[in-house]
Amino acid sequence: MGMPIQNHSDSQLFSASSAGLASLPGSIEATGLSENLLMQLMIKLLHFRQVATLSELSEGLALSGLVCQTLLEKAKRLQWLENLQAGQHGQMRYTLSGLGRLEAERALQASGYIGAAPVPLNQYSDICLRQTHRQYQITQSQMHQCLQGMIFADDALDTLGAALNSSKPTLLYGPPGVGKSYLCRHIIKVLDDHVLVPHALEVNGQVIQILDPQVHEAVDTAPTGSLMQSSHDPRWVKCRRPLIVTGGELTESMLEVGFDSTSRLYKAPLQLKANNGILLLDDLGRQKISPAQLFNRWIIPLEERRDFLALQNGIHFCIPFELVLLFSTNLSPSALMDNAFLRRLGYKIELQPMSADAYRQVWQDNCQKLNLQCEAEVFEHLLEQLHASSNKPLFPCYPRDLLSLIRDAQVYQGLPNLVSKQQLNQAWQHYFVE
Repeated sequence: MGMPIQNHSDSQLFSASSAGLASLPGSIEATGLSENLLMQLMIKLLHFRQVATLSELSEGLALSGLVCQTLLEKAKRLQWLENLQAGQHGQMRYTLSGLGRLEAERALQASGYIGAAPVPLNQYSDICLRQTHRQYQITQSQMHQCLQGMIFADDALDTLGAALNSSKPTLLYGPPGVGKSYLCRHIIKVLDDHVLVPHALEVNGQVIQILDPQVHEAVDTAPTGSLMQSSHDPRWVKCRRPLIVTGGELTESMLEVGFDSTSRLYKAPLQLKANNGILLLDDLGRQKISPAQLFNRWIIPLEERRDFLALQNGIHFCIPFELVLLFSTNLSPSALMDNAFLRRLGYKIELQPMSADAYRQVWQDNCQKLNLQCEAEVFEHLLEQLHASSNKPLFPCYPRDLLSLIRDAQVYQGLPNLVSKQQLNQAWQHYFVE
């Protein structure tokens, strides 16, 4: 089922053919869904819109016109529909009859989901596995090229690159300000291709929302009205590989299928939304759920690359666990978990303070971004006087923060954009509190 391992620079070949993974179903049977579920989705959409044409139903349900026409004919036979006068474009318009509204309200009591038809679990699993990031081999040159302009030690980047190829969970640790979260959030650049993400997933007749505009960035969105001529299954949306970041707000419930009893909606857990992408658990050790609980929850997914979830009615199902799992923490790994858990983490990467040369480069880069001029002797003063006298390590966050304070003061006082020792000393005093 998997595709041959390929050099990541050739990933556009896979991306370009991703539409071929999901062809537009030409019949109800080809959707993989029951006629009853599709009928419920259609009448709920009509209940919401009140009036719709065939093309509007096709767009709203992400189904072909042929499938929607079949559903409309069935609804007419059941006396759920009424025909209205054709609109300005000559298309027949449909609305629900009294009986149809009762059926729609009954359907909404069972599930509040209104929108694109879901994809069945077996199809989701198949396409998710075929899109796995594990088909790629990331090389050293690609890793450094993708993260060009980010000043990190080469050995840290090289270890992280090897970790991505291994698909093993990775922990980045070090003191605050060393750049752990920043690096993790930019790793998605290395997996800069496209995958298909479904609007929703059907499991045992229930619909789970997956597509989330906050984490799934759609690309090449088809213009409105093009579905009737499309050969691609629009239940799947072409997106960049997702990056989901969660920190201290993470709870155990966010790793399970959620159900809102008011809206009657199922929502996907974080790892399901992150499939075929990256899930970053930032600031590990600060969550309400302990690291031990977290790893206990994910022992099977990490080892078997599949996860077991459950619906509200107790029905259990299995999904692929095809994602890069990253952790970052300011704490010592040994303080977070015992050796048994640490062994399950494939890579433990420590990020340390920068060298003076790297620090100088970050300082210069931030001066350029803020349109500031800084003489060499001012930077030497920063290193030899301020850092040395206070024993402050060289963290990459300091140049940005100090220079921002300096620029704020210059703008307020109407001063030129030349950094002076006096301004640097003042910014240092405001930034560091003894």
